[in-house]
Amino acid sequence: MRVEKISLGETGQFSPIFLEYLAKNESLKDFYQYYPSVENAEKQIALKKAFPKKNRLRLEAVLDEQYGALDMSPKLRENIHALSEENTFTVTTGHQLNIFTGPLYFIYKIVTVIDACKQLKAKYPDFHFVPVYWAASEDHDFEEISYCYLYGKKYTWETDQKGAVGRFMPHSLSKVLDEMPDRASVFEKAYLDHNNLADAVRYYVNELFGHEGLVMVDGDHPDLKRIFAPIIKKDLEEHVSGKLVDETTKKLDDVGFKTQVHAREINFFYLNSIHRDRIIEEDGIYKVNNTDLSFTREELWKLLEKSPEKFSPNVIMRPVYQEAILPNLAYIGGPAEVAYWLQFKAVFDHYQLPFPMLMPRNFGLVVQKSQASKIEKLGLKLADLFMEGHEIRKKYVRENSENDLLLGEEKAAFARLMEQVKAKAVAIDKTLDGYMGKQETRLLQEFEGMEKKLQKAEENNQAVAINQIESIKEKLFPGGSLQERHDNFLNFYLTNPAILDEFLNGFDAFDFSFHIFMEE
Repeated sequence: MRVEKISLGETGQFSPIFLEYLAKNESLKDFYQYYPSVENAEKQIALKKAFPKKNRLRLEAVLDEQYGALDMSPKLRENIHALSEENTFTVTTGHQLNIFTGPLYFIYKIVTVIDACKQLKAKYPDFHFVPVYWAASEDHDFEEISYCYLYGKKYTWETDQKGAVGRFMPHSLSKVLDEMPDRASVFEKAYLDHNNLADAVRYYVNELFGHEGLVMVDGDHPDLKRIFAPIIKKDLEEHVSGKLVDETTKKLDDVGFKTQVHAREINFFYLNSIHRDRIIEEDGIYKVNNTDLSFTREELWKLLEKSPEKFSPNVIMRPVYQEAILPNLAYIGGPAEVAYWLQFKAVFDHYQLPFPMLMPRNFGLVVQKSQASKIEKLGLKLADLFMEGHEIRKKYVRENSENDLLLGEEKAAFARLMEQVKAKAVAIDKTLDGYMGKQETRLLQEFEGMEKKLQKAEENNQAVAINQIESIKEKLFPGGSLQERHDNFLNFYLTNPAILDEFLNGFDAFDFSFHIFMEE
C-alpha cells in the first residue's frame, strides 16, 4: 500500500480546540506539561523517574496474574517483567471493550502506541518503552460497545447483563458469530473460551498484537485499586477534583474553547457484580445512587480499606488512576480525549502526579484498489474526498465542464447597469434609493438561482462521473462518517490479514497528519 498524507485541518473533521492544541496555540499552554514529541520525552522521563518501585512490582504481579496461562510472545513477556525496572516507561492508549474491536480507530490507537515506543527506543536506547492498552473494563455503558459494522451491516450483541462490561460473560456472542458471513477464529476462541469480556479482549488483543509486545492492563483489580486508595479517599472527602475541573473549564471558556466534561462533587462509582452507580454525599452520609446503599464516613473508609475494587473512577479520575499505577510518559487518544484531558491538568498537579504528554492517535483511511483507480481516473485530489457531497459535486463539475457555470461577468455587468438605474431614480426622487437597493438584491438572488440551475444541468450531463463520486464517498465515508469511526477492521483483515502490518509500517506516531492507505 502507498501512504499519502494530508493535514488534519484540510479534512474539516476536527474541533478547534484539538487543532489549536496541535498548532501549539499559546492560550492553551497552561493546560498541559510538555508538547508530544520524541525530544520532549526526555523531560517526561525526568518527571516520571520517581515512580515508586513498589508500584512497579505490584503492577508486574497483577499483569502476571491477568495474563495467567495465556500464550505470550517473548517480547510481551519481556515487557511485563521490564515494568519492574526503573528504566522502563509506558506509552498508553485507552479504549472500550467494543465487540470485535469496534470501529477501525481502535486498531489505529494500538498501532500508534506501538510505533511511538519504537521511535522512543531508537532515540533513547538506554531506556525500555512498553506499549499499553488500558482496557475500559469498568465502563457500564453497554450500548456503546454492543455493535459493529461489517460489510455495511450492523451486528449487535443482545444481553441482559448489567454493571461493568468487563465482567460480562461473552458466550452469547455466539449468536453474532453465527450471523456473520465470515468467522474470524481469533474471535470465536476469544468469546467462546473465556468467562468474562475483559479476558476475551485480552486474548484477541494478544493474538493480534502480542508479538509487538503490547500489554493490556485491566484496572478492575483490588491490588491496583489499593495503590490508588489514598487518592480515592481524598476525592471522597475533599471534593477537590470537581472544583479544579470547573475552574479549568472556565479558563478554557475564557480563552474561547468549549469543553465536554462536566465535573461532579464526587468522581467515583460504587461497583459490584450488578451495579456501577454514582456515589453521592448528603448531610455527611454517602449514598449509592439508584440503590438503598448508604455509608457513614467511617463505614466508607473501612470499605475502601477492605475492598478498594468497589470504587470505580469516572471520566475525570480514570486518567488519574491510570497515571498513578503506570510509569507512563504519554497518553494517546482521539480528538475528544485530547480535548477533555486538557481540563484535568490541575487535578494532576493537586495529587502531585506528572501530567503525561498528550498525543493524538493516528488517523487513517483505507482506499481499496478499485476505489483508488476510480479516484485517479476522475482526477480527484485526496483532500476533495473529505468535502461534503454537494461541495465535491460542485467542484468536480466546474473543473470538468466545457462551459462556464458561473455568472460572475454577467453579475458585474448587471451591477453596473443598476448603478445607472439607481442614479436616474435618485435624481428623480431620493426616497427611491432604498427601493432600488432592494430590487438589486432580489435580482442578484435570481442570478444565484440561475447558477444553481446551470450547475444542476451540468451535473445531469456528467451523471456517470457524479454517480461514481457518490459511490466512492459512500464507501469511504459510510453514512457520512469517517471510515475509521464506522467500519470494523474485519472489512479488510478477513481478505488481507497483512493489513495490520501495513498499518504498523505506514503510520508514524509523531506525524500528526491524516494517513491515507492507497491499495496498489
